[in-house]
Amino acid sequence: MAEYRDVVIPGEKIDGRKGRKLGNGVYQEGEIIFSKFVGVPRIDENEISVIPLSGVYLPNMGDKVIGIVEGVEISGWLVDINSPYAAFLPIAEAVDEFVDMARTDISRYFDVGDIVFCRLSKVTKNKTVQVSMRDPSARKLYGGIIIKVTPTKIPRIIGKAGSMISLIKNKTKCDIYTGQNGVIWIRGEDKAKAIEAILTIEKESHTMGLTERIESLLGV
Repeated sequence: MAEYRDVVIPGEKIDGRKGRKLGNGVYQEGEIIFSKFVGVPRIDENEISVIPLSGVYLPNMGDKVIGIVEGVEISGWLVDINSPYAAFLPIAEAVDEFVDMARTDISRYFDVGDIVFCRLSKVTKNKTVQVSMRDPSARKLYGGIIIKVTPTKIPRIIGKAGSMISLIKNKTKCDIYTGQNGVIWIRGEDKAKAIEAILTIEKESHTMGLTERIESLLGV
């Protein structure tokens, strides 16, 4: 039988390893297991893991996220990634050409309020977070609107092999980008219907027959 304990916070000790497998949301120092997340630890004789609580995005290197530029610095930009930890986008990770920072107003590339789809390129132990535009899918997103959902629901919104999000895109004639940080950008013909479908999935992701209900909602 698995044992569930009270909520733990990042860095909190959970238990000794005792030969058990490390599951999701934990890390090891010596023989002691600690939590990566705010969540509920799950412990059984074979594995220790932490089930993250909803609503909090904790950065992981390699994640694709949607961020909003919130500050222009000397050598890059501060980016809000819907997390307790702000991210930094260095010039070297954003611009191909040489930039003389002493003479160039770098807001010509990205300015406060710009929306970017980017990749987390560095996450240190003390949660210094860096993002990069050096990814084939990375880009500035123009126009559109953004909504926020529970980050752990993003895989369900995307669906297996992208099936659910493709259904929504096709039926609403919208361009949609989904960030693993729970931020979704939408631009297109029927944004209201796309938002309704996405929020329905977030609310009912644990229920049976969800795909059929979304198809009905979209008029399939």
